[in-house]
Amino acid sequence: MRLDEIIKGTGAAVLHGSGSTQISAITSDSRKVTPGSLFIAVKGFSTDGHAYIQSALDNGAAAVVDADRRALALCADAFYGHPSGKLQLVGITGTNGKTTTVTLLYMLFRSLGYECGLLSTIANYVGSRRSETANTTADPITINSLMAEMVEAGCQYCFMEVSSIGIEQERTAGLEFKAGIFSNLTHDHLDYHKTFAEYLRCKKLFFDNLPAEAYAITNADDRNGDVMVQNTRAKIVTYSCRTAADHTCKVLEESFEGMLLRIDGTETWTRLIGRHNAYNLLAIYTTALVLGTPKDEVLLALSKLESAPGRLEVLHGPRDLAVVIDYAHTPDALENVLGTLRDVAPERTLVCLFGCGGDRDRSKRPEMAAIAEKLSDKVIVTSDNPRTEDPEAIIAEIMAGFTSLRKVVKITGREEAIKTAIQFSPDSSTILLAGKGHETYQITGTQKKHFDEREIVNETFKTLD
Repeated sequence: MRLDEIIKGTGAAVLHGSGSTQISAITSDSRKVTPGSLFIAVKGFSTDGHAYIQSALDNGAAAVVDADRRALALCADAFYGHPSGKLQLVGITGTNGKTTTVTLLYMLFRSLGYECGLLSTIANYVGSRRSETANTTADPITINSLMAEMVEAGCQYCFMEVSSIGIEQERTAGLEFKAGIFSNLTHDHLDYHKTFAEYLRCKKLFFDNLPAEAYAITNADDRNGDVMVQNTRAKIVTYSCRTAADHTCKVLEESFEGMLLRIDGTETWTRLIGRHNAYNLLAIYTTALVLGTPKDEVLLALSKLESAPGRLEVLHGPRDLAVVIDYAHTPDALENVLGTLRDVAPERTLVCLFGCGGDRDRSKRPEMAAIAEKLSDKVIVTSDNPRTEDPEAIIAEIMAGFTSLRKVVKITGREEAIKTAIQFSPDSSTILLAGKGHETYQITGTQKKHFDEREIVNETFKTLD
């Protein structure tokens, strides 16, 4: 493709090469430059791409352009042939529920016979082919490259998590969304956004930028549900579990085996548990309807769905123990999960094991402690990806949120904490391992080491037989 075709209308400025220069690949990382590549020099948060222009030229770059982040995204969209416009692209933003919702949408539409793509926190999928992911919302070149692969593979739909950071950094610029979903907005990422108002503004930008022919699907029960869509040009569709809306749901029964829901007047059994999952399933149902899927087909498919990995994943063990692995790492998510486990089995002892990530929002640490203390019978505070922070310092900030340490135990090593929770909890206990969910690693310092909670749980169960 010619350079002028890639940068037309993007605002990028040519620093090396000419409009007729033929480009075989694009990158903003000089280390990935190959002969014939276009190197896009962008000033980032930690590094300035302009400092690596000579390195890119030495590696064989055919052209170099100066671009801001939006221009980078538009260049990627053009180079890969505007792939999002050839898909039914659905994005979801919000604090909690994004991964579950997009993963279940992907599973639902595949069960209906469609080829689909998925861009999520857990993994990316082109059809059934999986690739790892580094960020909730990938960089624009990766996004467009994967969507181009989806088009080539015959995918009709793509379901994508859209983070507030990804929106603010314009990683989604140029993408043609057919629908956008708002789940909820609670405390998270204030280490990056600094204020809740700024966090909200970034989320809202996603809906502000939806085209008139798209759908803006919003949670009417969230106090920011109306705010998200107040300036959108898209067609607004509401969903609710508590009030009047375009689509509604009520939880009729729930247990560890699943929930009985009434969705738009029709009773449906689902294998998922938790009232927050009622919202996720209602969002999925609403999205499938606006995309043209018949109601009966959607409800039947919903009843067959399994939970996304690391989302209220239950491992049953000896002594009637139930270990629940969940990604809950925000105050609201922890409250939802603990509340669910109380509702499902109120007679069981509830143990909550959690920590807080290092180099992340510190203000939520005491908040999570207060929630764990209020809703649990026993609390074990431990480590969760301490990164470059001192694990003991993180735990100290968590401990400050408890009003009493009567039912609180501190065990810094997470593996030891998990084993202790299983071995010393009373029979018929429910033990929540919160924070890691699908993750199979622990980050200490700058090292990422294998750490799979399922393996530890199953090994510990064997010691109880």
